[in-house]
Amino acid sequence: MLTWTDLIKIANNGNPPPDQRIEKSEKEWESLLSDEQFRVTRLKGTESAGSGEFCERHEAGLYGCVCCGTPLFDSREKFDSGSGWPSFTQAVKDNSIKYEKDTSYGMVRMEVMCNTCDAHQGHAFPDGPGPSGLRYCINSASMKLLESVQLDETLVIGNGCFWCTEAVFQRIKGVSKVESGYSGGRIKNPAYREITSGTTGHAEVIKLTYNPSIISYADLLRIFFATHDPTTLNRQMYDTGTQYRSVIFFRDENEEKMAKEIIAEMQPYFDDPIVTEVTQLAAFYKAEDDHQDFYNQNTESPYCQAIINPKLNKLRSQFQDKLQD
Repeated sequence: MLTWTDLIKIANNGNPPPDQRIEKSEKEWESLLSDEQFRVTRLKGTESAGSGEFCERHEAGLYGCVCCGTPLFDSREKFDSGSGWPSFTQAVKDNSIKYEKDTSYGMVRMEVMCNTCDAHQGHAFPDGPGPSGLRYCINSASMKLLESVQLDETLVIGNGCFWCTEAVFQRIKGVSKVESGYSGGRIKNPAYREITSGTTGHAEVIKLTYNPSIISYADLLRIFFATHDPTTLNRQMYDTGTQYRSVIFFRDENEEKMAKEIIAEMQPYFDDPIVTEVTQLAAFYKAEDDHQDFYNQNTESPYCQAIINPKLNKLRSQFQDKLQD
């Protein structure tokens, strides 16, 4: 999740490379776009407030660049800012948007463009809702609704040491990426040494990216509960402290409802009450590099042998049909 500080760093230090580049001459773009689309995207124009077709539309889907079709924004991140332009809190991927300082008209603003084809989209501002605090103010003429595109989902969960949780979900079919990190605390950009003190309020978590057509949110939570003890408050085996709490971070009301339903479904399998925290997703901070892919890089270490291997054995015995080939 990007914040205003991240956007400033990107603009100053360089944008991440896009997944692909599409380049055409101005005449080629002009032949493909309407007059208004060309004026906004290729000549960096701005449509009048309240005039765009997407200002009042809220159907589900992805918003893509009108020039090249690259997915840029998710309708679930869209909100009514009262500005007169469609507004979003995040881009779909960290490398989908290009950021540059804009000093036109005697102002200093953050211009946002499609990172694939450099089409002007609008500007970003630090006055949006939490947890990112961002407002992407976008021209309707620069976008098109990609209703048929399926975007991968993300899930942030914690159930003790993130080395264990990461190793489990790296082996699940439909999960394409697992990152260890921190969430749910009181300070920005915490370091591992601060997390271990237990004073920041963060939990050790993972953020996993998954394809919901292959593995469902509900099944991911079933695996989550089956591979740790959700009845021990702020503790998993020898690891104690609030940083090791069992927690599910939800993005919206549907995920919150599903998480609570799965807790009710799983409770009969445990003698003691499930104490897993279910809370609104806050900022996710990726952990240091030496905490990423830990089990795969250290399979022979005593910790991995004694703590993680039993979890993986349990995973294989109970969820064989959910494992990657």
